[in-house]
Amino acid sequence: MILQRKDVLGLEDLSAEEILGTLDIAGRFRAVFDRPVRSVPIMRGRTVVNFFHEPSTRTRISFELAEKRLSADIVNFSTVDSSFKKGETLRDTAENLAAMKIDMLVIRHSSSGAARYLAEVLKCSVINAGDGAHEHPTQGLLDIMTMRQRLGDLRGRKVTIIGDIAHSRVARSNIWGLTKLGAEVTLCGPPTMVPGALAKLGEHVKVEHDLKRAVADADVLNVLRIQLERGAGKAFPGNREYHRMYGITGDVVRGLKPEAFIMHPGPMNRDVEIASEVADGPRQVILDQVANGVAVRMALIYLLSGGDPGALAGGAQ
Repeated sequence: MILQRKDVLGLEDLSAEEILGTLDIAGRFRAVFDRPVRSVPIMRGRTVVNFFHEPSTRTRISFELAEKRLSADIVNFSTVDSSFKKGETLRDTAENLAAMKIDMLVIRHSSSGAARYLAEVLKCSVINAGDGAHEHPTQGLLDIMTMRQRLGDLRGRKVTIIGDIAHSRVARSNIWGLTKLGAEVTLCGPPTMVPGALAKLGEHVKVEHDLKRAVADADVLNVLRIQLERGAGKAFPGNREYHRMYGITGDVVRGLKPEAFIMHPGPMNRDVEIASEVADGPRQVILDQVANGVAVRMALIYLLSGGDPGALAGGAQ
């Protein structure tokens, strides 16, 4: 089943078939990166607004590159210099942008549910680029794409997500997407960051507070940043203590299965959740995740704009 909907707000909403169909298209766009000319004229004449209400580097630049490579017209909107400072509401700002006949809105917001709210009031397509501690669907998709490149079918594969799960929209998108594809997910971190109730997110989700047990049979370790801006720093005594108990060090990696690999959505707190020797080591696939992020976002923009997957049968033209 190919993605046929107006908006992408979270992987909880998508079926396994929609996820796989989107990743298939992303794989075809990924081939474009190796060409001398890396753009295609698919979105020529269409306008995408990047509406970022909270700071971002990787996600914003990745979306911008995806849009440019599809030849879309781009408007970057930052609330720092906007009418939000004058008291304008989210809805009024978005409706004014939509009145200018835009085709798509990419929103990143600190409040959970902001993307869904705008999708309900706007006629244009909305892509959630991260909303509060709810979901980050494009990050979830690019993580899954990276795993499938290494592992193929994810059914029965064991993925351990380590870190600040309670505050993480990335973790939630990974959990929804991975479990729909048949993977088994272990959530690991201190009890203050990984409450046992999170196991209720899925039949194949479990919580483990002991790092050695959590990673013993893992095929993938997805290491999450400690989100200090959301109060996570109060959940453990200090960075040194966290690194000692839950940091992914060289010793931890040497105890993994030989084929297991390390992921991180960035930005990294080096020598807190992940040691520099691991972040720069041969087991990590972090830059593969970054490259796949552009391809995934190209695929979503293409599909939501009504693109015909059949037209890409031989690769993006």
